[in-house]
Amino acid sequence: MIRITALPTDEVRALQSGQPDAYGNRPERAVSDGAGNPCRHCLRQIPEGADMLILAHRPFAALHPYAETGPIFLCADPCTRHIDDGTLPEVLTSSPDYLIKGYGQNDRIVYGTGQVVPTAALMTATEAILSRADVAYVHVRSARNNCYQARIDRA
Repeated sequence: MIRITALPTDEVRALQSGQPDAYGNRPERAVSDGAGNPCRHCLRQIPEGADMLILAHRPFAALHPYAETGPIFLCADPCTRHIDDGTLPEVLTSSPDYLIKGYGQNDRIVYGTGQVVPTAALMTATEAILSRADVAYVHVRSARNNCYQARIDRA
């Protein structure tokens, strides 16, 4: 009933080729330590020793008061975009819990939807939020650092 959406390949390829991030800076290059470096394109952990990018990301098309911007990681080399097959991608199973928030068609937070949920309850809680008529989609974020992980839509 739901679809987990990774960052679009065209946006990621632009960043991998050195295009500026949400703050107008070139993505920083670093080497993954193998722990806690989730790529928002393939939705897998970036392996230890692999090159990665660190950059500012704003998962909204326009600037407005609710358009949060924060740091994310991407594989430095081209990776395959996550295709939702009905199972949780690796990056949504590597933490004990996640922050989820519902957004309306106007890209504003729908108050009363934000909650920290255990990983085992992530899909159930997301489905409950998406059952609301005033919610268009859900963002999954790190419960500890508030970093954007993925978007979830109705299938």
